[in-house]
Amino acid sequence: MSTIRFANGRVVTAAGTLEGATFTLAEGRIVGIDAGSPAAEREIDLAGGWLVPGFIDVQVNGGGGVLFNDALTVEGIDAIGRGHAPFGTTGFLPTLISDVPEAIARALDATEEAIAAGVPGCVGVHIEGPIINPARKGIHDPDKFRRLDDSLVELLTRPRKGKVLLTLAPEMVSHEDIRRLAAAGVILSVGHSDADHDTVAAAFAAGMTGVTHLYNAMSPLKHREPGVVGAALDDQTVYCGIIADGFHVHDAALRIAMRAHPRDRFLLVTDAMSCVGANVDSFVLHGQTIRVENGCCLGADGTLAGSALDMAGAFRHAVNRVGVTPEEAAAMAATNPAAFLGLSHDRGALAPGLRADWVCLTHDLQPAGTWIAGAPIA
Repeated sequence: MSTIRFANGRVVTAAGTLEGATFTLAEGRIVGIDAGSPAAEREIDLAGGWLVPGFIDVQVNGGGGVLFNDALTVEGIDAIGRGHAPFGTTGFLPTLISDVPEAIARALDATEEAIAAGVPGCVGVHIEGPIINPARKGIHDPDKFRRLDDSLVELLTRPRKGKVLLTLAPEMVSHEDIRRLAAAGVILSVGHSDADHDTVAAAFAAGMTGVTHLYNAMSPLKHREPGVVGAALDDQTVYCGIIADGFHVHDAALRIAMRAHPRDRFLLVTDAMSCVGANVDSFVLHGQTIRVENGCCLGADGTLAGSALDMAGAFRHAVNRVGVTPEEAAAMAATNPAAFLGLSHDRGALAPGLRADWVCLTHDLQPAGTWIAGAPIA
């Protein structure tokens, strides 16, 4: 066992926020947390900053100069993880933007191989599309869209070590499809959907538990037809991913959502592209050049194409612009995503028995160090 003391700062634990704390670690996990000031083998001065649980990002299209669609390999996943690690990400789902079945198969296999190889932070895969509505395609390539069939269901439901998150439009599938996928352990999220309120509510009842980037690429809330947004906010149990960058969603819209929906059901996500953790001003997605300008990723017609956001930036924006507390932001960036993925027994909070994954933040919430399993990685 080893001990480490974090002093002169606030430590956000599952039991509450402490003014400094000493952690006892063993085999990459937290054995104990002491709020006193016992002697420790190592001491880190937070200098007025914060220690929060490591961030878990369920929507990571790329990073470190790599786009997952173009690098469906262990090496590609590792590069993406390393691109995000300096910004506090200790768990992530590499995310495949709508692609052909062969690419989906490779994405699933590469993720399993990455987990087996011990790639830091990889906990599964997010398949975003291709079972989505062309009317809400966003930057996705409609030539890749398809209906759900038995072969795709079989591929998605094979037993795997990692988590599988599937974003789909519920109007494109049957309730039986939803029940079948959910029963096999696939986590289902509504996204890129033009469905009406009742269709989405029925999909939640059938087993869908998430909403992909709330407000974006979905039917909006109207007073006579609440759409996907209204169904999501009305159901108090579903998890809603939000891109808190000031571009994808107005801050007031996020505040309104958080007044209507439980805060423990929001996830900060990045929807990040390859530019995060890399000094690039453009990249290519499905043959289309995406330019990176003023913190945005834009297609040729000005369509938002993912983001240039990192998790530390999302955390900061949620606190400074949306108005949540640092403790609430920590839950949205770590605890809630872990619960959504069924990983609360393993990570997502600073508590005895859980992984020693954490992020040091400065007093102004800039990332100052990322640890996975009790070891610094960035």
